[in-house]
Amino acid sequence: MMNLIWAALLVISFVCAIVTGRMPELSQAVLDGAENAVGLVIATLGMMCVWTGLMKIAEEGGLTSFLAKLFSPIFCRLFPDYEKDSPAAKAICMNLTANILGLGNAATPLGIAAMEEMQAARSNPLSRTANNSMVMFVVMNTASIQLIPTFMGTLRAKYGSAAPFDILPAVWFASIISLIVGILVAKVMQGRRERERDR
Repeated sequence: MMNLIWAALLVISFVCAIVTGRMPELSQAVLDGAENAVGLVIATLGMMCVWTGLMKIAEEGGLTSFLAKLFSPIFCRLFPDYEKDSPAAKAICMNLTANILGLGNAATPLGIAAMEEMQAARSNPLSRTANNSMVMFVVMNTASIQLIPTFMGTLRAKYGSAAPFDILPAVWFASIISLIVGILVAKVMQGRRERERDR
């Protein structure tokens, strides 16, 4: 579907440029966009490498195990399908820690690893249906609290912001509210699903 949307946007842009006689502007915009994309990748690559490496060091140094034990009372309620010391719980902890640090795309590999661990720990690993804990993980991963929006700060600094982290209060407020609402909705839907299954 997304491929069709992008293709339609390209065709519409091309047709509009021909009709309005602005092909030179379109060509220049394409070149500028490509140049800016490469610059943005280089600017964020260093940040992603550093934080991914730090998360690996944290895992090897036992920090994620400590955090998993620290948050085990919360994890037991949110992810009841997994033991607090299981590889799945540690992978979930790593991903949520990366999201709290606001690493953006750098947290994606950790999220994929967590989902793989959650899938492997299931009684039926071949099942293609997400269990309640997987759904809750996706909700928390999507609407996570960001104490330090590192990725967003890097983007703002790249594009000339004098104070790239002056968005912190707004980010904290929005992420806390979205996380609370997401967890509540997921719990309500889980309860509804269990009641329907018990009928």
